[in-house]
Amino acid sequence: MRRVLLLGCAALLLGGCSSSQEADVERVATTFADPAGDPAARCDLLAPSTRAAIEESAACTEAIDELPLDTGEVASVEIWGGDAQVTLAGDTLFLTETSAGWKVIAAACRSQREKPYDCEVEP
Repeated sequence: MRRVLLLGCAALLLGGCSSSQEADVERVATTFADPAGDPAARCDLLAPSTRAAIEESAACTEAIDELPLDTGEVASVEIWGGDAQVTLAGDTLFLTETSAGWKVIAAACRSQREKPYDCEVEP
C-alpha cells in the first residue's frame, strides 16, 4: 500500500511539472506571436541564435513586426525534454529550454508532411 501511495505522489509531482512547463511554453509562444505585443519583449523571447539571424537585416525590434507570423488559438503543446512545439490555429513554433527559460527557436513554420517543417524564422 505504501509503495502505491509513493508512486501516486510521484506521478502527481511529475504531472505538475509537466503542466507547469506546458503553461510556460504556451505563454512564451503566444506572447511572441502576438503582433500587438511589445517588440522588445517579443525579441527577448527569441533564442540567441534565432535573434542573431533576424538581426542580420535590421534591429530585432524593427524586424519582428515584419515576421510572417499567423497567430490564433493554441491547438496543441508538445514537450520533449528541453524542446517544445506549439501549434497555433495558423502557425507552428518551436521552443527550447535555456537557463533563462523557454525561448523561441523557430516560428512561422509550415508542415511539409514527411519532410521537416519549413520555417520562415530560424537560426
